[in-house]
Amino acid sequence: MNRFSLFFVYSERWLVYPPSFILNCQYGNRMKYISTRGKTKPVDFLDAVMEGLAPDGGLLLPETLPQIGSRLESWKNLSYQELAFEVMSLFVSDIPAGDLKALIDKSYSAFRVPDVTPVIPVGEFHILELWHGPTLAFKDVALQFLGNLFEYVLEKRGGVLNILGATSGDTGSAAIYGVRGKKNIRIFIMHPKGRTSPVQEKQMTSVLDDNVFNLAVEGTFDDCQHLMKTIFSDVAFKAEHSLGSVNSVNWARVLAQIVYYFHAFFRVQETTGAEQVQFSVPTGNFGDIMAGYLAAKMGLPVKKLILATNENNILSRFFKTGVYSIGEVVPTISPSMDIQVASNFERYLYYRVGQDPAKLRKLMSGFAKLKSLTVTGEDKLFAAGEANTVQTLKTIRKVYTQESYILDPHTAVGVAVAERFQSSEAPIICTRSSMI
Repeated sequence: MNRFSLFFVYSERWLVYPPSFILNCQYGNRMKYISTRGKTKPVDFLDAVMEGLAPDGGLLLPETLPQIGSRLESWKNLSYQELAFEVMSLFVSDIPAGDLKALIDKSYSAFRVPDVTPVIPVGEFHILELWHGPTLAFKDVALQFLGNLFEYVLEKRGGVLNILGATSGDTGSAAIYGVRGKKNIRIFIMHPKGRTSPVQEKQMTSVLDDNVFNLAVEGTFDDCQHLMKTIFSDVAFKAEHSLGSVNSVNWARVLAQIVYYFHAFFRVQETTGAEQVQFSVPTGNFGDIMAGYLAAKMGLPVKKLILATNENNILSRFFKTGVYSIGEVVPTISPSMDIQVASNFERYLYYRVGQDPAKLRKLMSGFAKLKSLTVTGEDKLFAAGEANTVQTLKTIRKVYTQESYILDPHTAVGVAVAERFQSSEAPIICTRSSMI
């Protein structure tokens, strides 16, 4: 089929499709996904979603990162769902636009507010509330979409999917609520026994749908994650048992989170006129802040990404020293961040070493043996800090006293660290992880 005939097929619905989708169809361009380790052939979006972890043990990323350019201005007045459609269309070339729009609309109809992820001024900061989904946690933003996406693929291709996941708390309950009761999907979630919040444990273990299985593991989240990655590294076993992943190793998780960085920028720009913003992001697995990093690389005007950790500070130490070295996991009041090995960090390292898979493989091989790696140089986009339990509680008390606004412990870590990087040049948006 030539270019003219493709134009004829789509011309009657031209206004329904974003320009990126039309161009992909007209010229045969398809967004492909590659492994950070470079030993997996490029795959389409839906294959990347179903793979989760690449067969070579790497993480999947788009072969090229779209640049938004002049689109930024045209996106600023869109609804959340419309914005999600525009952003995701840049990365998805194997789902018809009408189907993608329906998936997005269905996913975000489960949220309590029309704006999906509203931005609330609280004192000197802007709080990006990501908790308005079914489980009151930011993971719902991605996992409602991913659950519907899995169901869509299985309806189109047939077969079954056995989802295996590891959680430090919020991922598990959000993943379960994303796929509970769905046909041809079973979900097995491992959590560290006694190391999630009581509410998150109850959210997971009280779901009695026949397709939901909870597994309490004696150990830490890192132990759960190691079990999951070891199983996924057995390619034959993974294929035989139709295993899929909902952890943030799954590219669709990161893609869905990119959207709310753009959305928050537009909301703050609307009220302040700011041309640049900063984001303070509490993180343990590097998934949420990875989405912000990719949004910035696409052209979102981000002055700084402020990475905030609790006592488990492997990530903040890296951005201060260049050394990524495993320590002991310290139990805290922000348990979703009680992590040493961040499952998304390899994606960042891939860009940090110049998108060179050979260099990345060498780094990760050394890390597997020595439990430490070093990267020279500096990434000026990032600032980093940590807040311990005393500082976290002090921040919760102060914000409630001064603003009558209750922070959860994870968000309080982000706010406490953000206070050290205030600047008149760019307002700070603090991501609010959960309601609980």
